[in-house]
Amino acid sequence: MAADRFRYDRYLVDQLVRPIANLYRITPLAAGQAPAGDPVAFVRQKKMAIREDIRFFGDESESEELFRIKARSILDIGGSRYDVVAADGSAIGRLEHVFGKSLLRSTWRITGPDETEVALARERSQALAIARRVVDFLPYGELVPIPYDFVLHGAGGDGDLGHFKRHFLSFRDRYDLDLSGDPDRTLDRRLALALAIALDALQNR
Repeated sequence: MAADRFRYDRYLVDQLVRPIANLYRITPLAAGQAPAGDPVAFVRQKKMAIREDIRFFGDESESEELFRIKARSILDIGGSRYDVVAADGSAIGRLEHVFGKSLLRSTWRITGPDETEVALARERSQALAIARRVVDFLPYGELVPIPYDFVLHGAGGDGDLGHFKRHFLSFRDRYDLDLSGDPDRTLDRRLALALAIALDALQNR
């Protein structure tokens, strides 16, 4: 069942190198970096799309769509908003890149299907956030290894639900999503994984 894919607290997100699309593979983790099972989702982001439409599939052949991230508009002044919807079109929640708070430290607001805030994601270190912005403007800046670390807080910024970290000195983008601080599953794992993909694919949009 699709719901069984999202019962885990820890996931590895791998970006797969392809010429015509950004592809990702999501694998649940047990202890350390040991997989807890087979990959639970494969994600496709078309390059050069006018409006973002990122789709999560249950297998690499993309025969079963699980859910998707859809931009609300082509241009969203004051912050970008993305709906996360199931394959049948029902709402799972929304991701919002909070423009004002993101000038020095990127901040994302996560809401549920009723648009009530359920979590807030923020870069852990302001100093590293500024360093990452400087490096992004340099030629071949993507080759400079800057730690990438977001903390996921509960609604209103209270408590720590978990974190999202980039693997240091990895040839391709690899991330750990750890929601061990949310044993009661207050944050839908699909929303958390949508955020994980957005932080890599949409962060600089």
